[in-house]
Amino acid sequence: MSKKTKEKVAETAVHLFYLKGFHGTSVRDIASSANVNVSMISYYFQNKQGLLEFLIVNYFESYLQKLEKIQKSSSTKSPVEQMEELIDAIIHYKQENHQFTSFIQRELSKDNILVRELLVTYLAKEKYLFEDAFYQIVPSTQYSTVEKEILLFQLKGLLQIPFTMPYEWKSMVGVNRSDDVYLTKYVKSIKKWVRTLMASGEEVQ
Repeated sequence: MSKKTKEKVAETAVHLFYLKGFHGTSVRDIASSANVNVSMISYYFQNKQGLLEFLIVNYFESYLQKLEKIQKSSSTKSPVEQMEELIDAIIHYKQENHQFTSFIQRELSKDNILVRELLVTYLAKEKYLFEDAFYQIVPSTQYSTVEKEILLFQLKGLLQIPFTMPYEWKSMVGVNRSDDVYLTKYVKSIKKWVRTLMASGEEVQ
């Protein structure tokens, strides 16, 4: 299998997993859509789980490298600048890979044990990088521990909405708007929320 063919199989698997879910997609479905022999997929990926693991590694290795790069540059940026850069990186990376992002979020919401086991290390690393940046910008004297946890939960939700609610997102964007333009405005609104959070320190109801 050439590199080009392998990439085609991977792209096809992402699309079918997005449409039909992991358990709803067979190796034969992927082979047929990619126009390759089933035996070639078995040879290079062993099975459907091996293909999923390949996709997860590719997705998260690149994703976490971006977050780590931002963290390493923290000495030259203020905490809020670092957080805003993280927000930009997270949203745009997930948008560039929106089908696989939506698939992962959906499978996690169904508590797919296989997916959760494959992701456990990556999710822990993402959690550490993001929470470390978040707690640096939240005024520790103005929010209780529980309030900070709730605010963090809300921010994570804002970053996931376009990918956990794809149909609602498409409806909101509409046919006459650009996804990229609307996403830019959406990111701007999240940053505004973060800055308001820092400035107000109002009690969470």
